[in-house]
Amino acid sequence: MTGMTMWTAPPIDRHPPDRLAAERRAMDELLDWQRETLLSKCAGLNAEQLVRPAVAPSNLTLLGLVRHMTEVERWWFRQHVAGEAVPEVYCTDDWMDADFEDLHADRAEAELAAYMTEVERARAAAATRDLDEVVPSRGHHPEQTRNVRWIYLHMIDEYGRHNGHADLLREAIDGSKGQ
Repeated sequence: MTGMTMWTAPPIDRHPPDRLAAERRAMDELLDWQRETLLSKCAGLNAEQLVRPAVAPSNLTLLGLVRHMTEVERWWFRQHVAGEAVPEVYCTDDWMDADFEDLHADRAEAELAAYMTEVERARAAAATRDLDEVVPSRGHHPEQTRNVRWIYLHMIDEYGRHNGHADLLREAIDGSKGQ
């Protein structure tokens, strides 16, 4: 890792989704757009800025959002869609909010890289699955099955909500606005 004060999150080249794409391609592209949007909110900020909460008493930070979405990508795509028995990345039974709370600026670079790796693994987990395929629940409610389409829609919704948070966090950090 480079020095914490020297490192800044890299720029992101966002790719708008094709507005005329067939369903599967449209979902893949819109989800990727949301992923890129989150990373674009981090781009150009140093590690200290990424762990800075915007408003007391909230503990919400950009790095916390990235860590949370790392968990969410793993939960829905790897654990549910692929059926992999992989543990949580940050959260534990004893510390369910560790993704938002156990933040250290000196780990920011590695945690952004871990997020990007998890996204690649999520893409691979979903690539060969049909949108209509029903997958079992891996959570506390085994009766709550869902299809892969529902997971895509849920992920797009989850990113949309958190990207709204990221907009406000970024504006509070350096005044930047935009999509």
